[in-house]
Amino acid sequence: MGFHTIDTGIQYGLIAFDSDGVERPEAGAKFTQKLIEKAAEQPITNAFFFSHGWKGDVPAAVEQYDKWIGALMKSPDLKKAQQVFPNFRPLLIGLHWPSLPWGEEEARSDGSFAPSASTVPSKLLEDYVRRLGDRTDIVEPLRIIIDEARRNVSPDTLPGNVRQAYLDLDSALGLHSDGVSAPPDADREGFDPEDSYEAGNEDGANFGEVSLGGLLGPLRQLSYWTMKKRARTVGEGGMHEFLKALQSATATKNMKIHLMGHSFGTIVISGMLGGPNAQGPLERPIDSVALIQGAVSLWSYAASIPFQGAGPGYFHRVLTDGKVAGPIITTQSRFDNAVGRFYPLASRLRGSASFAAGLPEYGAIGAYGIQGLDDDSQKRREMLSSDGSYDFERGHVYNLEASEYICHGEGASGAHSDIAGPEVAHAIWEAAFASAQRGTP
Repeated sequence: MGFHTIDTGIQYGLIAFDSDGVERPEAGAKFTQKLIEKAAEQPITNAFFFSHGWKGDVPAAVEQYDKWIGALMKSPDLKKAQQVFPNFRPLLIGLHWPSLPWGEEEARSDGSFAPSASTVPSKLLEDYVRRLGDRTDIVEPLRIIIDEARRNVSPDTLPGNVRQAYLDLDSALGLHSDGVSAPPDADREGFDPEDSYEAGNEDGANFGEVSLGGLLGPLRQLSYWTMKKRARTVGEGGMHEFLKALQSATATKNMKIHLMGHSFGTIVISGMLGGPNAQGPLERPIDSVALIQGAVSLWSYAASIPFQGAGPGYFHRVLTDGKVAGPIITTQSRFDNAVGRFYPLASRLRGSASFAAGLPEYGAIGAYGIQGLDDDSQKRREMLSSDGSYDFERGHVYNLEASEYICHGEGASGAHSDIAGPEVAHAIWEAAFASAQRGTP
């Protein structure tokens, strides 16, 4: 993807991986290798890596990185960085990965197909095949579902052939789990097409322009969970290998590495740390991690999930193996409809996240934070203004209640993408500064 320059004159590298976690070459070569060589050969002191969430194309990802990296590098904390990190020189890296969980609304609210090219059945089939992985075993179930929706998009009950097609599609996508140390993409109740169909047709089961109702409702839910699985695939695969190669190439320099993810990007970041099946080793611990409005389970890092037969969280070894030397910070906002409202709906749970009630079995860290840790390592704080002092400590998890600052809604997602403010940038800088503390976590 090459280098991009934002209006401050700051440059960042943009790398791209496909749905299988394989890097897309740039002019016949891997851009990651150029970044590794730059980190090894130039006096880079700190690498900052960013992963977007559900952004479907490169321009959307670039727009987010321009804002996010721009806020970070415009922050007054940049001057402090030059004091905390001797001869401070950053390397900024953004990742693009195909993460569109759904397309434009495929059916109008009156139940009929909208007369546009995007809703021609053949085009709709082509779009979903590409979106869900471009494999032959998903084509026929998708064809059955889309053909039936064309005839009657909102029947009173789910037709038998559509129900079986959904079961076949769920199996082909590999979204089921044995329930023990389940991966984050399996953070849902068991898939029942009829129950999903009924839940999607209840009042309030709309996510802005995206309706969970009609025959395509369960399909949109499966698309959502497929993107979560893809985030893990990208993180555990090529991105984990890139991270290790970057560490190895800079081992003698002891370059600090800081990881930041938003939404589904928090799964990418967690997968980078965990490696294949969340059990891959790193060359050395990462220096700080920021998981911003994460669309990943609140129990993902827990040593023991407090529900019968659940076992440990999928990413618990990130903590027990000491893969993060500095702090891990997360943010929560009650104004984030994506994790507060849609996440429960996509898990086929009734209602929305409650920010006052006890902790649920299914919920996102963008609503509840990382949970299931001992009181000493898990701390809850309020997000501070851009000049506040957090006094973060190495080796601790901090859940930051950020509703005061992550509060400006845009569309159905609410404040989900309101992450480019100076307060968020300051929290990320403070986590990075804490990594410079002496001693072991």
